[in-house]
Amino acid sequence: MFLSLELIHIPFILLFVFLSFLIPFKLLSSSSKTPKNRPPTLQKLPIIGNLHQIDSSAHLSLRVLSQKHGPLFLMHLGSVPVLVVSSAEAAREIMKTHDLIFSNRPKLYFHDKLSYGSKDIAFAPYGEHWRQVKSLTVLNFLSHKHVQSFQKIREKLLLRMIEMVGKSCGSVIDMSELLFLLTTNILCEVAFGQKNDDIKFKNVFVKSQILLGGFDIGNYIPWLSWVNWLRVGEANEIVKEYDEFLDGVIDEHKNKSTKADVTNGEQNEVRDLVDILLDVQKENKLKFKFGRDTIKAIIFDVFTAGTDTTNTTMEWALSELVRNPRVMKKLQTEATKIARGRSMISEDDLQEMHYLKAVMKESLRLHIPVPLLVPHEAREDVQVMGYDIAKGTQVMINAWAIARDPSIWEEPEKFNPERFLNSSIDYKGFDFELIPFGAGRRGCPGTEFAMVINELAIANIVLNYDLALPNEGKPEELDMSGTSGLTVRKKSHLLVVPSSRLE
Repeated sequence: MFLSLELIHIPFILLFVFLSFLIPFKLLSSSSKTPKNRPPTLQKLPIIGNLHQIDSSAHLSLRVLSQKHGPLFLMHLGSVPVLVVSSAEAAREIMKTHDLIFSNRPKLYFHDKLSYGSKDIAFAPYGEHWRQVKSLTVLNFLSHKHVQSFQKIREKLLLRMIEMVGKSCGSVIDMSELLFLLTTNILCEVAFGQKNDDIKFKNVFVKSQILLGGFDIGNYIPWLSWVNWLRVGEANEIVKEYDEFLDGVIDEHKNKSTKADVTNGEQNEVRDLVDILLDVQKENKLKFKFGRDTIKAIIFDVFTAGTDTTNTTMEWALSELVRNPRVMKKLQTEATKIARGRSMISEDDLQEMHYLKAVMKESLRLHIPVPLLVPHEAREDVQVMGYDIAKGTQVMINAWAIARDPSIWEEPEKFNPERFLNSSIDYKGFDFELIPFGAGRRGCPGTEFAMVINELAIANIVLNYDLALPNEGKPEELDMSGTSGLTVRKKSHLLVVPSSRLE
């Protein structure tokens, strides 16, 4: 009996011995996988994490949190770890020192759906597809040579807008709407070879911008994705409308190309984006499948990145000029000198307009169109500023907060273009104090394309017209509040009363 009791206890003894070795081993192995030095981390609530600490103006909320927790801190949006970056030094580590590691993009449902499975440039995951798509778009459409080739289109459409303003002198005009039409008209001609007046594209584009600018709870709490079922239906409808329009444009370009081949006709017109992409597809020298969905995704990208951000930049810049008569007068003096008696400033004149460039930099500093940039994602474990960051962590870079950092900028809330006259800081992605277009591999490839439109439009508007507020409003009373969405636009449209300066 005694022996049998011993035999009964032997398995329990062996189990105890096994667990006594296993538990410490597990603790040691799990601790070795845990980052040794996490960045300051916000306490989170179950399920929602720190979602309750971010309101509709996320860049404002995150700046408040960074002032309390530091320029680099970790929070959780639902189940997703998010590293928030709010200093130039930290941004440099993310987009330069560890650029390759942070070159991935998180998969966001509505962006993925509207970009045909993330086959575009902005949201495609890092890899061969993204490299090939970006390379062919930059080389064939966004290079300096190709941007210059669209000069006549830009100047023609800008002249049309300037003449429209001239016909409304003495009356109230919606400058925000005019700038939006200018930008979409330019994009439609260079992308499709068509006038915006001839296509039903504006409404579906506006709807897609609203959809992309909304918050999708399913990206952070997957089991709550059903909450967005109404928006999913809307996204399906937008994709259907996009498909119908873009299929028509692509087929029209294919037919035009076939007729030109048959007749051996030579086309002297500037080749638009669809022509370029169809030629690339026809040559078929790429290392990945370049189907119709990829063409549509690139077109979607060009419009999303090129239209809303560009007209928003012009809207904010012109608003700041109206609100600051001293700066407006100084810029008008420069424009008058450069014009030399002409009624239009050409793109060739822009390099001489140093104060204009300072005005645009200052406007971009205060009004970054996409204040949190497009999110990055860590492809592997990495150390940033001495902190251990885990693979899969999303990164939000608060470019807006960096551009208003009082340790970098004197009187950061003040609109003062003179700060850039004797400064080498630029917006091209090499100076991390000012990164409205991002930097590194995932920086915006269309910076030159956008800025030449911005500079040309602002230069010619201020050359030709004085702009007063309706009802003799005072400049300092102009509403400068912004709305939240894909970009931060003026909450209220810029309404002005133009009067000619050249008569």
